[in-house]
Amino acid sequence: MKLANPFLTAGYAGPDYFCDRKRETESLIQHLDNDRNTTLISPRRYGKTGLIRQVLHLMAKRRGVKTVYVDLYPTRSLSDFARVLATAVAESVESPAEKVIKAVSAFARGFRPTMTIDEFSGKPKFSFDINAGNAQASLESILEYLQSRKARTVVAIDEFQQIAEYPEKGVEALLRSKMQFMHNVGFVFSGSRLHMMAEMFHSPKRPFFNSTASMSLDVIDRQAYFRFAASFFRKAGRILPEETFVAAYDRFEGITWYVQSVMKELYAMEVARPTEKDVIAAVGHLVEENAMNYGFVLSKCSPGAVELLRAVAAERVVAEPMSAEFGRKYGLRAASSVRFALDSLLDDELLYRREDGYVVYDRLFAEWLRT
Repeated sequence: MKLANPFLTAGYAGPDYFCDRKRETESLIQHLDNDRNTTLISPRRYGKTGLIRQVLHLMAKRRGVKTVYVDLYPTRSLSDFARVLATAVAESVESPAEKVIKAVSAFARGFRPTMTIDEFSGKPKFSFDINAGNAQASLESILEYLQSRKARTVVAIDEFQQIAEYPEKGVEALLRSKMQFMHNVGFVFSGSRLHMMAEMFHSPKRPFFNSTASMSLDVIDRQAYFRFAASFFRKAGRILPEETFVAAYDRFEGITWYVQSVMKELYAMEVARPTEKDVIAAVGHLVEENAMNYGFVLSKCSPGAVELLRAVAAERVVAEPMSAEFGRKYGLRAASSVRFALDSLLDDELLYRREDGYVVYDRLFAEWLRT
């Protein structure tokens, strides 16, 4: 598939549109090849899902290997989990339709699947009637089916930390008790809430303690990323100067989604040789596109939280948001009010704590706050 604009900001379109990550790809595949389930942790927008999709794509090309991807971010309960997993498993079964229906019947014996035929592809599509009362039994039957398959299966569960917020108790223990005996199935557990994921997999009190290999994701090497981006401009008969790329990369600290977004804008401009001024214009356009959403987010924050957000955005990184010096500089309220605002912004993932201090999680939101 050839894309009109090669800089993806969502989804996966194959290795040609995937930048670098060779070391991480090899490491993750090596873990899976050696029956080591793996935990992959990184903040959002670093390209975690793209890496997972790349690994699944490469493994699916092998004879006898099936892959399943599920995203738990929108789920709120065990029944939601069972539903999205059942759908993903059904989609992993290859046509003909009779084979798909037989496979679905094998694992959906405890709950009702509803089948329709996609009018464009002609393939069967399923929805599943899973409620709180049959959620655990349904999930267990899906996992048992995966283990019973002759084919080696790799299951990637994105935003895995969501299960810790389900109302049902003991979900981690349930999954651990089943998955530890699924020797024909390899798992990748990925998440973006670092503290929650670290607690789940590294605390001796939790069921998944030390049960997986661990990987983290940093930004893509700047030179490798420049070569990747420049190649697409070159194929289009245009030139991407290195200083132009560096301006975009450094402005967003190399974070994949933002770099991709700026490159996408520059590519769409059809300028023969984009400059740093074009980067500024591209960022401005991206901020403008999101202005209404950012205004809505800000309207939901308390006055103290708004003050703190704007102050952190202005500083870019704040090591000590509770310090008297920082408070005086930006006219913040009492330390107790700052602490309350800080905790609420962290809970809402509007601020993010990294090793060198606190930053606004969405870098484009930070750009908007500075305007």
